[in-house]
Amino acid sequence: MFVIFGVLHALVSGNQADKWTGEDPVFVMFGHILNFLKKNCSLQASGNDNPNQTDSDRFLANFFLFLMQPCGQLKVEDKSRLISEFLPKLSTIFIEEPVHLLGDDENKSDDDTSSIDFVGPAMIGLDAMQRANSTLEDFCRSYFMFHGVDINRAESIFRYLPVLSFTESYIYQLDTFNEKMLGLAGSRATCLNKWFNSEAHYNWASKFIKVLESDPFCPLTGLLEQLGLLTERIREELRNGEEYWALERKLCGALSSKLEIVIGDVMRAIHMKSFDYRVLNLLLYQLRREEVNELHMEFLSVSEFLVEVADDLTHQALFDDDITLCCVRFDYEEDVLENNFNILRMFVRIYGTSMAPTMLAKYITEAEEKYSHLLKGLDPPLSLSYRRRCEEATKEGGSITGYSLGSWTIPPLIADEELYRCTFQNPE
Repeated sequence: MFVIFGVLHALVSGNQADKWTGEDPVFVMFGHILNFLKKNCSLQASGNDNPNQTDSDRFLANFFLFLMQPCGQLKVEDKSRLISEFLPKLSTIFIEEPVHLLGDDENKSDDDTSSIDFVGPAMIGLDAMQRANSTLEDFCRSYFMFHGVDINRAESIFRYLPVLSFTESYIYQLDTFNEKMLGLAGSRATCLNKWFNSEAHYNWASKFIKVLESDPFCPLTGLLEQLGLLTERIREELRNGEEYWALERKLCGALSSKLEIVIGDVMRAIHMKSFDYRVLNLLLYQLRREEVNELHMEFLSVSEFLVEVADDLTHQALFDDDITLCCVRFDYEEDVLENNFNILRMFVRIYGTSMAPTMLAKYITEAEEKYSHLLKGLDPPLSLSYRRRCEEATKEGGSITGYSLGSWTIPPLIADEELYRCTFQNPE
C-alpha cells in the first residue's frame, strides 16, 4: 500500500496534478484527488504526526488506482458518471452493514458505534429530505393559515422553509433508523426475511438502538439554539419523539413476540406520534417572533390525533408495471406485514377482533366531540379555511367503502398476524 502511495506521491511531486486538472472534464475529478494528495503530502512532510492523515492518504491513493482498473466495457467517462450519480446517496449507515458483514471490523469491539454517533454538526441526507416533502407540504397547507401566512405567495413559504425543511428531514432520518429496528423485530419473529436472523445483522442493527437512546436530537437542538430558535417546549416535543419511538419499538416488539400490551402505552404513543408537526409549528412561532396561541395548539393536537387514526385505517392503491390497478391494500394490512405501529393492530391485540372496532370508535367519538367544541372557538374565517383544507385532504386521499362506524372505515381485521404474513409471502 505504501508503494502505491509512493507512486502517486511521485506523480504529484512531478506536478502531474496540474496536467490532470486541465480542460478535459474526464480527468477533473482525478486531478482534484491528486491535488488533495499533494496538499496532504506536503503537510506530512512538514511534520504532521496525525495517524488519521496517513489513513486518509492511503484511502485516496487506493481509490484512485481502483478507478483506473478495467471493469468490463466501462470507460473512464462511465465510471466518473456513476460515481457522480451514486456517491452522494451513500451514507455511513448505508456502508456500515456490508462492512460489518465482510468482517472489516476486526479491530473494533462488538459495541463500537463510532461510525454512527451523532456528535458533531447536524446533517441530513437527500433521502430524508425527499421523504419529508409530503409532510412539509401538508404542514404548509394546513398550519400556515393559523399564522396568517398566505401559502399562495412563494416568498411566504421560502422565508421559513430552510429551517422547517431541515428539521423535518432530520426527524425523518432518525425515523428511518427506528423503522429498521421495527423491521428487525418483526423479521426475527416471523417467516419473513430470514436474512435478518444472522447475528452479524443483529449486532449491526443494535447500533441503531444506541443512536436512538443517546440523545439523537443533540446536534439539531444545538443548531436551533445557535439560531436563537430553541425553546424548552421544543425540547419537550423532541423528547416526546424519542419516547414515541421507544414505545413503538416496545409495542411492535411485544406484538411480534406475542407479549401483553397495555392500552395506556398505546394511547400515549398515538398522541405523541405527530410530535414533528408540533415541533414545526412551535418553530414557526419562533421564526415569526410570535407568542404561542394555546387555543390553536390544543385544537391542532386533537386534530392530529384524529388524522393519525384515520391514516392507520386508510388504504393505498397498488399498481403493476403497466400502471394498471392490481389491488387495494389498507395501511393496517401493510403495517402488519412490516411490523409498524398501527392503533388498530394494538386494539385487536388488547380487545380481540370482536371488540376492537367498538372500543376504537369510543376513543374516536370522544376526540370528535372535543374537536367540534374547539373548532367553534376559532375565528370564523380560520374555522372555514381549516374545514375546507380537511375536505381537500379527504378528497386527495380517496375513499373505499367497507365496514363503517359513522364516516370511519374499519379494514378487515387480522386475528393471526404471523399466519397473515406467511400467507402473504407464500400465497400458493
